[in-house]
Amino acid sequence: MTPVSHGFDGLQLTDVDVTLDGVALLKDINLTLKKGRLSVVLGPNGAGKSLFLRLCHGLLKPSRGTLSWGWQQSCPTQTMVFQKPVMLRRTALQNIMYALKSCPQNERAVRAQQALKWAGLEDLSQRMAMVLSYGQQQRLAVARAWALKPEILFLDEPTASLDPAACDDVEAHVKAMHSSGIQIVMSTHNLAQARRLAQEIIYIEDGQVLAQQPVQEFFKQPSCEQAYQFIKREVAIA
Repeated sequence: MTPVSHGFDGLQLTDVDVTLDGVALLKDINLTLKKGRLSVVLGPNGAGKSLFLRLCHGLLKPSRGTLSWGWQQSCPTQTMVFQKPVMLRRTALQNIMYALKSCPQNERAVRAQQALKWAGLEDLSQRMAMVLSYGQQQRLAVARAWALKPEILFLDEPTASLDPAACDDVEAHVKAMHSSGIQIVMSTHNLAQARRLAQEIIYIEDGQVLAQQPVQEFFKQPSCEQAYQFIKREVAIA
């Protein structure tokens, strides 16, 4: 299943701040998320990675600055998968069908079944989503996102609480979506995962984007001292 294209060529953030109750959560963000890249947002816990994804997805509004989706007037089709999967009190199949409520009714079940098969969950289609294992719920959330045929998918640390096998499975599906033409922007604090998946690294700390570099360049010579120290700490812990 390929994403529907509306011709967007990236997201431009210019002089963006997000302030809540007088507290600056994101500060002076200037960058471009270019079409076609698999971008990994890296940084320590509490750095602002989740806030950054929510801002790009439109769940947060900037207090200052602008977000522009390339040359088109409206934003591309997009969706987001959260660290804790959001499940309705319905079956796995119904969870995906509900997400497809804007589609013609006679297409919903077919597309939902296709998504379950793609994620290797077809045998669980009638199982209540709330009783699935955590890893199965996250795979279901990814399958639900895939069924929507987004042009861009935001993933907020989708493997943070998964065991290694479930993590590998989610990563494989993320790679498959990227290969199909879906733009991926994913946050993590896991250096090994960032190396495996990323084409570029966006490094965030204390609510600021401090680096945006190709992945090999970032790990060889990060462009800011904070990123260098972060890599050093994480390698020492590992």
